[in-house]
Amino acid sequence: MFCTRGLLFFAFLAGLDIEFTGLRSNLSGPQQISLFDLPSEWYLKTRQSVQQFTICQIGLSVFSAIEGEANKYIAHSCNFYLFPTTFGILDSEFSFQASSVQFLNQYGFNYNKFLKNGIPYMNEEQEKKIRHDILTGNWRVRSSPDKDQIKVVIDQVTRWLELAKEGDWMTLPGITGFQAFEVQLVLRQALPNIWTVLKDEGVVVKKVSKQHRWYLQNTSCDRESCWKENILLSARGFSVFFQMLVKAQKPLVGHNMMMDLLHLHEKFFRPLPESYNQFKQNIHSLFPVLIDTKSVTKDIWKEMNFPRVSNLSEVYEVLNSDLNPTKNSGPEIVHASRCEKYVETKCPHEAAYDAFLCGSVLLKVAHLLLQKIYHIDPVPKSSFPQYLDVLAPYVNQVNLIRAGVPKINFSGPDYPSIRPPILILSVKRWPVVSEQQVYHTFQNLCKFDVRRLTRSQFLLLTNKFKDARNILKEYRDHPTLCISLYRYWRHSPNVNCLLQVCGIVTAWALLAFILGRSGP
Repeated sequence: MFCTRGLLFFAFLAGLDIEFTGLRSNLSGPQQISLFDLPSEWYLKTRQSVQQFTICQIGLSVFSAIEGEANKYIAHSCNFYLFPTTFGILDSEFSFQASSVQFLNQYGFNYNKFLKNGIPYMNEEQEKKIRHDILTGNWRVRSSPDKDQIKVVIDQVTRWLELAKEGDWMTLPGITGFQAFEVQLVLRQALPNIWTVLKDEGVVVKKVSKQHRWYLQNTSCDRESCWKENILLSARGFSVFFQMLVKAQKPLVGHNMMMDLLHLHEKFFRPLPESYNQFKQNIHSLFPVLIDTKSVTKDIWKEMNFPRVSNLSEVYEVLNSDLNPTKNSGPEIVHASRCEKYVETKCPHEAAYDAFLCGSVLLKVAHLLLQKIYHIDPVPKSSFPQYLDVLAPYVNQVNLIRAGVPKINFSGPDYPSIRPPILILSVKRWPVVSEQQVYHTFQNLCKFDVRRLTRSQFLLLTNKFKDARNILKEYRDHPTLCISLYRYWRHSPNVNCLLQVCGIVTAWALLAFILGRSGP
């Protein structure tokens, strides 16, 4: 892996982007993601999707300062194609979402590298199970394709042993990487008179005596205990690098990175907990400094009157254009010698390219914020610690695309909603109305999330104040569709029911009091 521990240690930040086999399960009804969801409700719904889909590519871009150069950074960027570990009892199931596959195909995603050459990975719970099985000798081949291949290998070696003499050897070509460890483990368990060695050309099998085998197992540098640790290391795959990233404790930068964080937790740390607050605590302990460029650019875009953008690539283009007043004085970013693919080539939705854009956008926006504080350009002696200072309001504030709040705070309580007010729709003289019918009625004017309140009343919620104002004005005097601001104490069925019960109880109490006074 290109990112050594030393490179991470000296880095200032790490840009991250992840591509998935799917984003959302086809949830319907109450399980569908909506603007009505509290963060905890959004988390529980999205948790199901994260457990259903998997990671197919991770991109990392590590930014370091260039020694002796003021405000100049070098970016090391790399893609990792991943595939879940299939080893012993581990045989993961995951789904593909057709729209996600089409989307990645549109941008040239190489599914062969994902499916055939993906780096294995596992989370901590899976690692504990595999470690126990390997070290106690309870490991077995479980998957059918692996069993078939192992059977062929054992038959081939067994036939060769019948004619071979002690000291003879044979090579099993084309078996490399993690698969080579798996084959060797099975052969050593099945055949007591052989020894195996992994070489460039494949797995070399040597016929030895039982005494020599015992000697090799207990005295060689390839003794079984060390060798099993190497098997486990190979099975962990990318999870080893994930632990390095966690230990480095560098600012982790993404764009709309909430789904990335959910998958990082599920695939490399532990299965996602049922508790939303526990999830937040776990992520904060893994990555104490998170910066979502979506949250940062939202505010700066409004203040600078930059043109509207719809994705990360467009954000990067604006910041690199003459529209950015600090274009010529901001941080200079260059690619490392082995990472020059992106110097001239734009590769949107290739994970490493998007990770590079995340880090670059963050540095450029931070410089813009710093310039606004000093009111001079260029800013004297601008540095990364200064950038972190001006970014402090955005640290650990991760954008939430569709929920009751616009972002999640990973270092404390979530902020209250700043969405437009909830509207209530009362339908008159319509026999039966569904949420879908209500949605389609208003979709040409504006888009609302719809939730049924009573048989003839529906709650409407949008993330745009302008849409709420427009629909209130448009339907002010409508004969069958009455829309107004929702007031909990006035419109809630629970409150109305409680008031009715209180009214009945009060009426009966008053009647009893009157009758009691009029008696003899």
